[in-house]
Amino acid sequence: MNFLHLIKTGGFVMYPLLIFSILIWAIFFERLWFLHYFSNLFEKLNAQIKELFAQKKHHEISGLLKACDPNISQCYGTLLDQQHNEDAQHRRLLEIHALLKKRLWLLATIASAAPFVGLFGTVIGIIRSFEDISKTGKGGFSIVAAGLSEALVATATGIIVAVTAVLIYNYLMSKINTLNLKFSNRFLDLSDQMKEQ
Repeated sequence: MNFLHLIKTGGFVMYPLLIFSILIWAIFFERLWFLHYFSNLFEKLNAQIKELFAQKKHHEISGLLKACDPNISQCYGTLLDQQHNEDAQHRRLLEIHALLKKRLWLLATIASAAPFVGLFGTVIGIIRSFEDISKTGKGGFSIVAAGLSEALVATATGIIVAVTAVLIYNYLMSKINTLNLKFSNRFLDLSDQMKEQ
């Protein structure tokens, strides 16, 4: 099948939809892995810092943070600030939330774009049907069936891709919001504890 024929039939829209599908699942599994990694890391780090602070080993806390993931260590590093700058802590927490949501904009974009890509394939399929009618000089279901079937497949595929993107986006956002709330609460509890002592 050459490129011109692919454009005429509208089948070329299946390629972006296929790329969208691959991106959706790649982002899904990458974010699941990262959220699991982040959750384990911060739980362990939070417990270690709490224990070291109770033992008044502040220098060891600094060493622990230097060996840690910089995205988290920058946030926990504000706890060692003698002035306890709440604005700085708030900014670091916002950065953590942005880190957790990384690449989710792609899912939202795919969810918005996929139906229109499918619709474009539908339009091309319908145009092809009218071209077939003009070439043969007569109508009928047998003449337009091929173009219409491809049009419907493109539409259905676009909708399926969009629905999948929306479902995965909502699922990941739910997990991210829960994890972000958990992280923020543990972090602020530790901050309050350090201020009091």
